Amino acid sequence: MFETKSRQREKALLIGLERDGVSKWDLRESMDELAELASSAGAEVVGTVTQRLGHPTAPYYIGRGKVQEVEAKCREDSVTSIIFDDELSPAQGRNLERLTSRKVLDRTQLILDIFAQRARSKEGRLQIELAQLQYLLPRLTGMWNHLSRQSGGIGTRGPGETQLEVDRRRVQERIGRLEGELSEVRKHRSIQRAGRRRHRWPVAAIVGYTNAGKSTLLNSLTGAEVEAADKLFATLDPTTRQLVLPNNQKLLLTDTVGFIKKLPHTVIESFKATLEELREADLLLHVVDTSHPGFLDQMNAVESVIEELGVQGKQTITIFNKIDLVRNPGLIDSQLRRIPGSVAVSATTGLGIDQMLQELENRLSAWRLRASYRIPVGESAILAEIHRAGHVLEISYEENIAFVRANVPPELQAKLAAYLVSDANGGFRATGPA
Repeated sequence: MFETKSRQREKALLIGLERDGVSKWDLRESMDELAELASSAGAEVVGTVTQRLGHPTAPYYIGRGKVQEVEAKCREDSVTSIIFDDELSPAQGRNLERLTSRKVLDRTQLILDIFAQRARSKEGRLQIELAQLQYLLPRLTGMWNHLSRQSGGIGTRGPGETQLEVDRRRVQERIGRLEGELSEVRKHRSIQRAGRRRHRWPVAAIVGYTNAGKSTLLNSLTGAEVEAADKLFATLDPTTRQLVLPNNQKLLLTDTVGFIKKLPHTVIESFKATLEELREADLLLHVVDTSHPGFLDQMNAVESVIEELGVQGKQTITIFNKIDLVRNPGLIDSQLRRIPGSVAVSATTGLGIDQMLQELENRLSAWRLRASYRIPVGESAILAEIHRAGHVLEISYEENIAFVRANVPPELQAKLAAYLVSDANGGFRATGPA
């Protein structure tokens, strides 16, 4: 009997707030996405409740009357979980659970739960546990509020306070250990990237909104066997594969975790070890699900996260995917005109893949051009950037000058123009700036 119940899906009620600056359309789209997230986590969505308020209320996020309406609906539909579309404060979560007698979650907890289900690698599991503990730490007090509802007074205050402090210290210690382990992961990944750099191949990172078709594209291009399910956050752990273009140019393709609107800050922070792949990439492939009605908003969300990670400005190819599902060809044409150098493909059918490979060849042509630079050794930041972003072919020193021959990406060439050696043969005989 217990085993049968444990397999039953939780029944979830979704709650959203139409507040100042949020239109009905934006709220509807966000709630649809929340329903997808809940379904991905294994819940059955039995209803949605929204309220129009200028701003969230401090005690309950929604109004007290709306809480009573929610509580009644929970009883009527046998709801087990209430999921809010925004992050709740610790006090709001406690108050809502007390009034509704139901488990109350917010979008952040829901995303973290999905991540916990999907993480496969040791790195991914470490990152998820870190994010969950960082979310839990400020909410520990509420977990011990049952002590204050006992007999109260003598004999109850001290032990509760002591246990709370013990738990808080244990969580903080665990967070410290996880951060140390992730630091080791970063070192290991840095060594891996250095090994790739020795091949002197450019690296392209595939980015995009969750479920945009990134893994399907990687599988189509390289024969990788990354899970490419039609669900949110199917891929959490990065996968890197080699791709040989028709002109025999080799490059490395890395699939990354999908982005989403309202991506919790704790997730961004804890996944920096994985998202360092974006910083180290020479080229970004921004995959867009063109069949989604809100794909422009999704593009903006991806660009916002890229900016928050500090990797904006990298050379990017926008890939409008799933064109086989788009009924209006004019929509595709207008987007291709809007973003020069963008391409339209179907990663599933292969339509447009040849044009995408041609665009990759065009963008990477700079990697086949060698340039020589004369850089004062005091310009250590410039030298470090060449080593980080370029492929150093030769380096020698004479007094206080470093002579460097390297392949550098287009975005770095302009920055190095003042140090360029004007020798048509690529040698070091000409004189550059001191």
